[in-house]
Formats: sequence, C-alpha cells, structure tokens
Amino acid sequence: MTPNEFLRSLQSRPLAPAYLFLGPEAYDRDRCRKALVARALPEEDREAGMIRHDLDEVELAEVIDDAQSFSLFAVNRLIWVASAELAVPKGRTAAASDDDGEGGALSGKDGGAGTLAAYLRNPAPGTVIVFNCSRFDFEGDDKARIQRVQKFFAPIRDQVEFVRYSTDSARRLGMQLAKERGLKIGGGELEMLVEVLAGDAQRVANEIEKLFLFAGSDRQVTEEDIRNLTPSAKASTIFMLVAAVGRRDRAGALESLDVLVREGEYLPLALSFLATQFRMALVAREAKLTSPMQIENFFRTQGNPMWRSRAEQIAQTAGAFSVVRLRRAVGRIYEADKALRDSRPDDRTVMEKFVLDLTAAGAA
Repeated sequence: MTPNEFLRSLQSRPLAPAYLFLGPEAYDRDRCRKALVARALPEEDREAGMIRHDLDEVELAEVIDDAQSFSLFAVNRLIWVASAELAVPKGRTAAASDDDGEGGALSGKDGGAGTLAAYLRNPAPGTVIVFNCSRFDFEGDDKARIQRVQKFFAPIRDQVEFVRYSTDSARRLGMQLAKERGLKIGGGELEMLVEVLAGDAQRVANEIEKLFLFAGSDRQVTEEDIRNLTPSAKASTIFMLVAAVGRRDRAGALESLDVLVREGEYLPLALSFLATQFRMALVAREAKLTSPMQIENFFRTQGNPMWRSRAEQIAQTAGAFSVVRLRRAVGRIYEADKALRDSRPDDRTVMEKFVLDLTAAGAA
C-alpha cells in the first residue's frame, strides 16, 4: 500500500498486529511513523510503550519473544524493528528458501518467516510490530533484494512502500508546504530548491521550514536566500563533474564522482541532473545562445523554469563542449541510464564507465 493509503487505514480500521515499511523515502515514513504512534499509543503509554530493536543487534526470535511478553509499565506497545532486511536468509539458505517457499525460510538463522507467521496467527493484544527496511530501493540493483524482503515478510499483509518522490512530486510537495506555512516563494525559486536538493522530499521539507524561519511570511524568498541557506554540495559537485569532463580531466571527473558516492547521493538522480545540463547546453549551442542572459530569456519564453546561476552553468557547459561532443554525451547518458536499470553492474561502475568514455583521448 502507499503511505496515503496507510494513513487512511489508521482512521478507518483496527490496527494490524504487524506492518512492514519498505523503501528509502524518509519524509512519508516519518509521517506514517508519527501517525501510527499517535494511534497505537495513548499519551500515558508513549514513554514506556515505545520499544526499539535492531536486527543488527538481536535475532528475530528475540523480537517475537518480546512481543509475546506483557509489560508491567504499558498496556499498549509499539515495537519498532530496524534493519528488517537482516532477517532474510543468505547464501544457500536463501536459495533453499526460494525453492521451497515459506517452508524453506524456516531454515533461517532464527526460525525466519515461520516464527513470524506463527506469532501473527495469535498476536499479543495491544502490541503492534513495525519492521522497517529503508536500505533498499525499488529499482536497479536493489529491486531483487527488496523483492526477497517482501517474500520473507509475506505473512505481514500490511506492507507500506516508500518510493522516492519524482521531481514533479517533490515540487508539488514544496508548493503545498510553502502554502501551509505562508512562505512566499516563486515557481523559479522553488524549481531551483528542488533541483539543488535532488528532489529529496525530506530535505525539501526541511529547507522550506528553514526558509520560513529566515524569511517569514512578509517577504519574497529570493535565489540569494536559497544559495545562502541551502546545502548545494550535490549541485556544485555535479557541475564540477561536468566541467572536468569538458576539460577531459579524467582524474578530476572521477574525483567528483567519488564525492557524490561518499555523500550517499542517488546516482540515477545525479545522471538525470547531468542529462538536463547537457541537453540544455546542446539547445543553447544549436540556438547560438552565448550569454547567460540570452539563455535565461530563451528557456523562460519556452516555459522552462530558469534562474541566473543555472543559466551561467549552462553557458559554461555550452562553451566547454562542441555540438558533436554534446550530442555524444547525450547518447552516452541514454546508455548509462539503461545500464542503471539493469541488476548488474552496480551504479558506480556504470557512472565510472560513462566518465571514462567521455574523457577518452581523441573522443569527438
């Protein structure tokens, strides 16, 4: 189910004995967690009734034992279990699980899905367990992994999927939050904010709150406000990557890519940013646009959000690449995007090959 479906279910039907939270998106997960705590735990039970476990530290059987026991201090309990993916059997045990179905999962390190299924047939009253798996995504290399987690936890009927926001969805969320706060932010400035934050909904929400505390509801938010207040390491690092590729500086480009990886950036989103940068630079080249002002005016008349600093970046990219190299880069982006959707190789390997191709000696 989606996060919104989960929130509606909290209002319309009794609580389930267990939930599985799946996916990397943090904003909706936090909303759902808070709503579940408010529904499952009365005010007097909040302190003693909120129990936390991590499967990196305890076995699944210990969590089930805890759920079956009764607390002396709280009538209602909510047990939050982190690192749920660690309950899934690995190696030959996992292969046996895939061949034998639910019965195979019983050979896991702690009784596996069978222990969980037995508990769910007779759950403890007043106790809700949430298994949280935020490590894997629903695309790329992680798709098969998250499907194995879903299969292992199949006895849990209520599985909530936290999928990353698209750029458009993050923009709509930003508009909604700004309206609720009374924050005066224009479409171009909001577009800039969302792009700088790579469409990360949690970061968008945090930065909208920060901008409101800074600007209040009395004045308009400016590009300068966003540049001064919003961490833009991702945008600047990607632009450094583009600039290094333009100079055929292979070492510099790979170093920028390494920074993105170490900062935990989602590489398919980084590639999407690169694609937009190269395509706009190609359009600027073919339209014979030479100055940031020309680029800004051109894209705005086409209905595309554009701001000064972005126009300057596009102008620099267009100046560093010939039309032939820009077209070649767009083609390589298509190949890299296709490779990122495959299970192998991993995302970093795909992006490194992309950089090596564009910085190869003698490349057009």
